[in-house]
Amino acid sequence: MSHFAGQSIDAARRVLAARLLAVGNDSAELDARLLVGAALGLDLTGMVKAAKRTLTHDEADRLEDLARRRLAGEPVARILGIKEFWGLPLHLSAATLVPRPDTETVVERALELLRADGASDRALRIADLGTGSGAILLALLSELPNAHGFATDISAAALRTASRNAAELGLGDRATWIACDYGSALTGAFDLIVSNPPYIPSADIAGLDIEVRAYDPRAALDGGADGLDAYRALVSQSAGLLTSGGFLVVEVGRGQSGQVEALMTASGLSPTGPPKADLGGVPRAVSARRLPR
Repeated sequence: MSHFAGQSIDAARRVLAARLLAVGNDSAELDARLLVGAALGLDLTGMVKAAKRTLTHDEADRLEDLARRRLAGEPVARILGIKEFWGLPLHLSAATLVPRPDTETVVERALELLRADGASDRALRIADLGTGSGAILLALLSELPNAHGFATDISAAALRTASRNAAELGLGDRATWIACDYGSALTGAFDLIVSNPPYIPSADIAGLDIEVRAYDPRAALDGGADGLDAYRALVSQSAGLLTSGGFLVVEVGRGQSGQVEALMTASGLSPTGPPKADLGGVPRAVSARRLPR
């Protein structure tokens, strides 16, 4: 029998929050509100207005199913199938990472570089290598009205998800989707290349939180023995794809910024200052430029 049978909407939310808190969930209140809303098809305003209404049998069963999934460690974003990034609602699939706030640091650094260069209003060509849900590229296109994006991913399923996101955000006519490994199938010159590649050392994946190791696609996490395999490929590719004066901005893991900067320098790119830290103070966005010749 469901824990929520015969409960009011408000009581069900509180019961679920208590169950989540009991297993160490540090966002129990928010998760409970989101899951109750999903089970009942109500937004926050609707839940407040109907707070005293008793759940139907079907609603209680639906909420119990969602609760079990969350209690087993499945992220709320996976359960809901959607996650906000840069203020944009993005659909997810089994082939995509859940976009994380840390990755917004890449968007911030890229926009800073373009604006400082007076390039943000130009008809820029942007490449997003290993795009996943399309998060980084779509955030940039939403800020750069004259830019066109080219997004690659080795997963056709990920590209379908990203394409759907672009279409629903009204950005589909400014994005092109290409199935390949990082920049291997790209041609032409790009003003900006961005990427959030897999960077977790293979041996560290088993120790990640269950929300990541059990639900994010391993191919989007596993960076090889030292976590740097993807950078070795994409940095050298990018050096040959950037315009004169073009920028490369990538997300890195904790403690990797110096090694990735060294790879950039070895490929003939010039780092553009210290890495940009995320809200937790971790150097997260590493950037470099192909110097004008």
